[in-house]
Amino acid sequence: MKHHPTGFSVRGLVQSFKNAARGFRVLLWNEYNLYLQILAAVGITILGFAVELTWYEWALQSAVIGLVIFSELINTAIEKTMDLVHPEYDDRVRDIKDLAAGSVLFIVLVSLTTGAFIYLPKFF
Repeated sequence: MKHHPTGFSVRGLVQSFKNAARGFRVLLWNEYNLYLQILAAVGITILGFAVELTWYEWALQSAVIGLVIFSELINTAIEKTMDLVHPEYDDRVRDIKDLAAGSVLFIVLVSLTTGAFIYLPKFF
């Protein structure tokens, strides 16, 4: 068994970042919805430059983009965990996975609403 030191170490910090980056790569390779979300984020960011968002609008936009990607990470972690602990079909597992996916949908709807508050006044 490996011993894990309890104090701060640069090596431990570097390893933590490597693990987190690997987790994001797992998300990129397994969740194709993320590609649509990233494409939307890039598009809305380009639009933000075109309409000259204020710093406050940039902050809101960045926050909701981050929340969408965060929710996708959590959703994927929950789905993979459920597949590991209960690989056979079960209605309860389906409900857990659907709830996790529903959280992504909810945050996407919040981000669309936030985007409407930011962008609609710029065009109308």
